[in-house]
Amino acid sequence: MNLTLSFLYYSFVSGITPGPANISSLSTAIRHGKSVALKQWRGLFAGYFTVSMISAVLTWLIGTAFSRYIRYFTFIGAAYILWLAFHILRDKGTDIQNSTKKLHLQEGTFWFGFLLQATNVKVIIFCLTIFTGYVLPYRQDLLSLLLVGLLLPFIGPVCNLAWLLAGSKLQSLFDRHRKLINRIMAASLVICAISMVR
Repeated sequence: MNLTLSFLYYSFVSGITPGPANISSLSTAIRHGKSVALKQWRGLFAGYFTVSMISAVLTWLIGTAFSRYIRYFTFIGAAYILWLAFHILRDKGTDIQNSTKKLHLQEGTFWFGFLLQATNVKVIIFCLTIFTGYVLPYRQDLLSLLLVGLLLPFIGPVCNLAWLLAGSKLQSLFDRHRKLINRIMAASLVICAISMVR
């Protein structure tokens, strides 16, 4: 798998798999309707954009300070992807539902979506992995990192939008075929991790 396909596939798998933002969008759409869920989604997008831009700048600072160690960051990113693959294989889909209840804001609002995404560890680690594993080993300039940072909110939140619009059908697909889907995604992530360090 070439690096671009690996990047796109890792981005898709990371964005489409169930997580706090996806489950929250699904739940909000089912309970409050699509128009309320779309308000929340705009906050999710803005939160993702903020995390992406901050991650780009932090990665650039890290790359500038530790330029001779950049190759090691690729191995750290690959190790995270392997950990994610292992986690996906073990996922039973039981503990994600409670993760959105930690915030004490009204569900379905812009700020609920923004804070949910800005504190979403899955998104933070995803952005840092993309920058350190797929960008920094090849381009260390701030402009390249920022351009990729501008692209990322159109991957994750678009996958999140699929959860919002597809509603319970997407959830029932994951529930019915969870083991098979998890195996396919985990195997694909292993291929992505290998392509990063080759």
